[in-house]
Amino acid sequence: MDNLTYLSTSTTQITKTPDQEWTHYLIVFLKATIMGSIIVVSIFGNLLVIVSVMRHRKLRIITNYYVISLAFADMLVAMFAMTFNFSVQIFDTWLFGYFMCDVWNSLDVYFSTVSILHLCCISVDRYIAIVKPLKYALSMTKNIVALMLLATWIMPAFLSFLPIFMGWYATEEHLKDRFDHPDSCEFKVNKLYAIISSSISFWIPCTIMIYMYLAIFREANKQEKDMYNRQGAALLLHQNNTNGDMMSNSGGSSKTLTLHEINQDLHHTPTKERNLNKMKREHKAARTLSIIMGTFTLCWLPFFLWYVSISLCTTCECPDMVVGILFWIGYFNSTLNPLIYAYFNKDFREAFKNTLQCVFCSLCRRPPSDLDKFDIRRPSIRYDDRTRSIYSETYLKHIDRRRSSEFGSSL
Repeated sequence: MDNLTYLSTSTTQITKTPDQEWTHYLIVFLKATIMGSIIVVSIFGNLLVIVSVMRHRKLRIITNYYVISLAFADMLVAMFAMTFNFSVQIFDTWLFGYFMCDVWNSLDVYFSTVSILHLCCISVDRYIAIVKPLKYALSMTKNIVALMLLATWIMPAFLSFLPIFMGWYATEEHLKDRFDHPDSCEFKVNKLYAIISSSISFWIPCTIMIYMYLAIFREANKQEKDMYNRQGAALLLHQNNTNGDMMSNSGGSSKTLTLHEINQDLHHTPTKERNLNKMKREHKAARTLSIIMGTFTLCWLPFFLWYVSISLCTTCECPDMVVGILFWIGYFNSTLNPLIYAYFNKDFREAFKNTLQCVFCSLCRRPPSDLDKFDIRRPSIRYDDRTRSIYSETYLKHIDRRRSSEFGSSL
């Protein structure tokens, strides 16, 4: 009886083993396909951003310096952070030894932080360009932008390489466990490092970006509302003063000039059309950047919530599959940025198309496309001429006219 039971059990195990192996291989194949696709798209997508900006002169403006640097950081995330994580997810073990575990953890923290800080710098740049346009030309020079980018690349090293290689990031128990199990590369941190690293890498930059974009949209909506109010006032004046008598009998020259200035809003002059187009492009560009910021928050917020909670709660546990998913959702942000540029920005879309045509045709003799030939009403991150803004131009025009009116009234 015992022998029969043993034989039946053995037979059952033998019949189940192929199914289990097939299921395991299928899961591994799906994981490899999804993760491999994310890595490939991230590398080539960000490389396409860099090459396109280098090939097309119209994209080589100061604001896009941040974009190029961000694309380079995202590409390095894919090359040095995603690839090591990919090997761990596929083989379920660490294959590269004790020292390389520290290298991977350092590179992961470093490049992810660099990528996030770039998005913060872009939000600051757009805040000054829209909310304080008169200071933008003086504040955002090439030297200032270079210093900001240099700080963005240097500061995360003190958060990643230094504490990780010095062993400050983890508890003594975890460091001892790593020596005993060199085939494992878990990133378990102490409470102090969890709070400091998450604050610098995510919470502080995210707070700054939210504040900047809220200020940008408040200013943009204010300017747009003022523009429509002026147009409405001009329309009423035009209907009530078709013969111009009220304009001529208005009294002071200052009031006459003001009414004449408002009444001019009815006429669609080339300057007015150009200013309206600039305002539309700036609103669309701000909306594009807000989408980038929104995807960044959705991608990294779940990871950092888990990262802080699991570090502060010593008794909490999380399945390895969930941890892997959270890591790759965060990594996926580096893949999405080039796709957002291509979808929402016509300049980048046309530049991508021209660059891909050159690559796939294997000619590389095709000259960069002239982006000036496309319709000027397009969303653009560059905010035409960088130092000129519809808000600054409107403000300066108002100051000049007010001074003229005061001078006229004094006469």
